[in-house]
Amino acid sequence: MDAQEFDRLAARARRLAVPGRRRVLGLAGAPGAGKSTLAARLVDRLDGLAVLVPMDGFHLAQAELERLGRAGRKGAPDTFDAAGYTALLARLRAPEPGTTVYAPAFDRSLEEPVAGAIPVGPAVPLVVTEGNYLLHDEGAWAGVLPLLDEAWYLELDDAHRVPRLVERHVRFGKDRERAERWVLDSDEPNARLVARGRGRAHLVVSTGRHDPNDTP
Repeated sequence: MDAQEFDRLAARARRLAVPGRRRVLGLAGAPGAGKSTLAARLVDRLDGLAVLVPMDGFHLAQAELERLGRAGRKGAPDTFDAAGYTALLARLRAPEPGTTVYAPAFDRSLEEPVAGAIPVGPAVPLVVTEGNYLLHDEGAWAGVLPLLDEAWYLELDDAHRVPRLVERHVRFGKDRERAERWVLDSDEPNARLVARGRGRAHLVVSTGRHDPNDTP
């Protein structure tokens, strides 16, 4: 994404960040499309007017995934607490004066969610949230889109998205063969599911080839 396109997106996000009113901007897209990178850059550009609350904080813990027999599909829709995520978004949309809401984060080095890691003060006008399934329309996920003031769908061609996804898995501890197998068997089926929600987005953003500010 070039600087001009980022400036355009940042200006659109800033129009949502009106003090005195809470709004929620959602960034959806397939694994490796650049959601977390763009979300972090937008929040940084807005300089105190926005807080990032990622969907990944609602991953089920590894022990629970193993108990449910879903550990081998980590990242699929039923490996998240979708109802909990939706409930948090509803709470964030209606801030209470004097009350800070604490959202969970996801620690990639541990591959585990971390409760109470992200404080969202009542005066912050914009919450930016990002994740695979913000536009998914099955089960509790169907309740997410109505809670977003805008939903953007990020897309990156597979020739660049898939290799960067492999590199991300390697960077966080998988050997290359296992990383490639995980992307093929888990991430890509999820990517095809995510793509079904593209038409429900308010805006489609091509993230293009990653620039120096972009990381896998």
